[in-house]
Amino acid sequence: MITSDITCIVLGGGGHARVLIDSIQQADRPMHLLAVLDAQPSLWGSNILGVPILGGDDQIPALISQGANSFVVGLGSVGNNRPRQRLFDLGLSYQLAHQQVIHPKAIISPAARLGRGVQLLPGSIVNAGAILGDNVIVNSGAIVEHDCQIGNHVHIATGARLASTITVGTGAHIGAGATIRQCIHIGEGAIVGAGAVVVKDIDPYTVVAGVPAKLLKKIQPD
Repeated sequence: MITSDITCIVLGGGGHARVLIDSIQQADRPMHLLAVLDAQPSLWGSNILGVPILGGDDQIPALISQGANSFVVGLGSVGNNRPRQRLFDLGLSYQLAHQQVIHPKAIISPAARLGRGVQLLPGSIVNAGAILGDNVIVNSGAIVEHDCQIGNHVHIATGARLASTITVGTGAHIGAGATIRQCIHIGEGAIVGAGAVVVKDIDPYTVVAGVPAKLLKKIQPD
């Protein structure tokens, strides 16, 4: 039997948590998943792939008393990454260790640098010289090419493709299937719509979409 000294809480339930838990269960590195916590009472008492959803964030102290010593953020995003950042900061505030999640079918160059709590899901690729900040998701089938710099709390959604030497600011969201041309800068908090093709820099806290991507609106930072 494989045992682990990592006893982990999943902060946030839902679809992303399902893929995350599946990735953890398939990984070579053993990790005991103690519970999922979610703000939606309708989920309490159910489970995700056998991991029980026990309640909301107020259950963290009780789970620590039961041996929890680490956490992963199980919440995804469709644009606003602030809720994911809040959960990451919450886990750290309880002095829980942040855990990276790397699916066995992800491809990561040994010359890439990964921040705290990074999640690399099935079929994702992170190439040489790429630097990923804290709490970054590179979702299923997404590509981060060489020498990209990805800020904290960024979500690169399913099938997105980032060519080389791109910088992405804190909290930005790159939508599913989007393509970003090399040497582009994506500003902090920006949202790139699904399927967009970005050929010029994107200002902070703006939403762009289309081929080529064009400004849809500006958004207020939280």
